[in-house]
Parts: sequence; structure tokens; C-alpha cells
Amino acid sequence: MISLTSPVETRAHGWPAGAKLAALCLATMGLFAMDSVVGHLAACAVMLALYAAPGRVFFRSGMARLRVLWPFFVIIALWHVVTATPAEGAIIALRLVTAVGLANLVTMTTRLSDMIGVVRWLAAPLRRFGIETRGLELGIALVIRFTPMLAGKGTQLARAWRARSPRRPGWRIVTPFALCAIDDAEHVADALRARGGV
Repeated sequence: MISLTSPVETRAHGWPAGAKLAALCLATMGLFAMDSVVGHLAACAVMLALYAAPGRVFFRSGMARLRVLWPFFVIIALWHVVTATPAEGAIIALRLVTAVGLANLVTMTTRLSDMIGVVRWLAAPLRRFGIETRGLELGIALVIRFTPMLAGKGTQLARAWRARSPRRPGWRIVTPFALCAIDDAEHVADALRARGGV
């Protein structure tokens, strides 16, 4: 899951979060059960149609979030060209973009509080055995919330490096990126402590 925000309100925003997540799980299992390039092309076309249905603004926003996948496409393409298995590479690449695209579609149309509610409902049996699940719920929420934010900060660091140097950033931005992540983690920890902790 890449995104958390949608620039426009869609019909899917009113659908139950549990139903959307269940449909996502079934669709992902279907993608992994399918070994046909044509089938994966059709699935990818359906995913793109779902993005296009709410309009041009929603489609552009969704596609912009999927641009982070291009390095994986390059690695997959190079590997399968070297191993002379282009059909398998096409299936893996299409499966990747379709699965991530569908997951991003769910997060774009589902509030974080609704997702936490689904996690709380799924973890209910654990509470019967005396297991505290609040930490699990909070951890999942933080991962969903901060993954796109950290990705955005990484993009900003790379742009800042390119503005100051003709060389590619590469490993040079790893340290400042790690420091940004640690700083954000400390702020979140302080905020949690101020509210009574977990």
C-alpha cells in the first residue's frame, strides 16, 4: 500500500473497509494463482479501469503513486532477459503492478480509522486469551501512515541532492534519510507518551 489520500470523493469511500480488504485478499490470491500473460493483462486493465472510473484527477493521482515501482520493473526485466524467460518476467511485472495498484486503490478510498477497526475486529479472538492487541493495532496504523510519508521524504532528499550536485545521490542520502526516520519516530514516541502510552 502506497497512498493514504484521495483528491476526490468516490463511491468506494462509503463501502465497508472489511469488504474492501477481503476483496483485495481474494484478488491478490487470484493473481498468484494465474499463470497466463493474457489473464494478467486483463487483470491490469481492470485495475486501470477502476482508477479511471472516478475521473481524470483520481486516475492521475493513483498513477503518480505507482511510479515508485519502476526500479522493480527494471530489475525484473534485466533478470528475465539474462535468463531468457521474458514470459515469466512479464507475468511477475504485471502481477506486481496489479496487486500494488489494487492495494493502493483500497488505501486511497479507506480511512485509516476504518482500517484500524478491521484490525481490531480480526484481533478480537486474541483478547479472549488475555493478549493485549492495542500495540498491534497501533503498529499497523503507524506502518500504513508513515510508509508513504517516508517515501516522500526520500524523494525530497534525492531532489535536494540533485539540486546541489551533478552526481547521482545513491547511498549518500541513506544517512540523512535514516536520521529523518529516527527523528519522526522520536516525535511519535513523545506524542504517544504524552497521551498515556500503549
